[in-house]
Amino acid sequence: MNEADFIDRMRDLATDRAARGLADDTAVWEGLVLTHDMIIEGVHFLPDDPPADVAWKLVAVNLSDLAAKGATPVGVLLGHSLGDDQWDTAFAEGLGHALRRFGVTLLGGDTVRGPAGAPRGFGLTAIGRAPPSGAPARSGARVGDDIWVSGSIGNAGLGLSMLLGEVEANETCIAAYRRPQPQVMLGQALAPHVHAMMDISDGLLIDAGRMAAASDCTMALDIGAMPLSAALLAVRPDILDTRMAAATAGDDYQLLFTADPGEGDAIRAAASAVDVIVTPLGRAEAMDADGAALRLSYEGRPVAVPERPGFEH
Repeated sequence: MNEADFIDRMRDLATDRAARGLADDTAVWEGLVLTHDMIIEGVHFLPDDPPADVAWKLVAVNLSDLAAKGATPVGVLLGHSLGDDQWDTAFAEGLGHALRRFGVTLLGGDTVRGPAGAPRGFGLTAIGRAPPSGAPARSGARVGDDIWVSGSIGNAGLGLSMLLGEVEANETCIAAYRRPQPQVMLGQALAPHVHAMMDISDGLLIDAGRMAAASDCTMALDIGAMPLSAALLAVRPDILDTRMAAATAGDDYQLLFTADPGEGDAIRAAASAVDVIVTPLGRAEAMDADGAALRLSYEGRPVAVPERPGFEH
C-alpha cells in the first residue's frame, strides 16, 4: 500500500479530536502542537550528504510543520540510528547547531543500531505552543479564499538534480535541498489572518490537492504566478515544463495558505515584517461534480493536472 492507503487504515485508531482525523500534519492537544517526521537515507537525503546537513534537515522539516500551525517551537525528541563514530559525532554537532539556531531544546528520545550497511534513518518529534488565535488546519479553506504561497518554489528539487550531476550546480539550490529554512516567524505572523495553512513538503500541487480534499473545495492555481527564484531561472528557461517540474518536485518547506480576499494587505504586511515574500496563486472554488481537487491554468489557458503531482511514498 502507499502512504495515503496506510493513513486511511490508521484513521479508526485516531479517535481523539487532537488528531484532527489524521487530515493535518500535526496534532493539537491542550494548547500544544505535536508533529513527527522521519528522514531516510536514499529517500530524503543522499548517502554522501554531510552529517551536519542531515541533522539540520531533520530539525527543519519538523519545525516547518509547526510553522504551518503558527506555533512557537518548544522542544524535540530524537530517534537516532547509530552508525560510525565520526559520522554520529558530526551529526550531533550539527543537531546542536540547528537547535540553537531555532531556539529549541532537546527533551529526550531513543537510539538504535540497525544491521551493518542498512540505510540510516532518523525521526524527530517536535513540540510547540499553539498561537492564541488557534492553529490553522489544512481543512479550513473556504470557497472564495485567495490562495497564497511563501518564498519561491522548486529550488530544492533542482538542488537535488544538481547533486546528482544532472544540472550545473549553484549554491542557492543545493542549500535549499540540504538546509531548508522553516518559516516559523512567518507562520506565527500569518496565523491570525488565514483560514487554512500547511507547509509544502511533497510538492506544491500534491499538497494543494491535499488541502483542497481536506477542505472540500477545488484549488484553482495559476502556474504562471508561481514564484521562481533567479537561481532556478539561471539554469532553466521560464516555460511551462520548468514550472510544472518545480510545482511537483517537493522539499520546498514554504507555506501554502488561504485567506479572505480582504486580508491581502494584512498578509503582505505580516510577511514584510519578517522579510519574506508572499505571492497569491489563485482562488479556492466550489468543487464540481467531478470532485477535482485541482484546476490549473497557465497564461490564461487550462493545463492538465500531471499524473504525478508530487512525491508520495
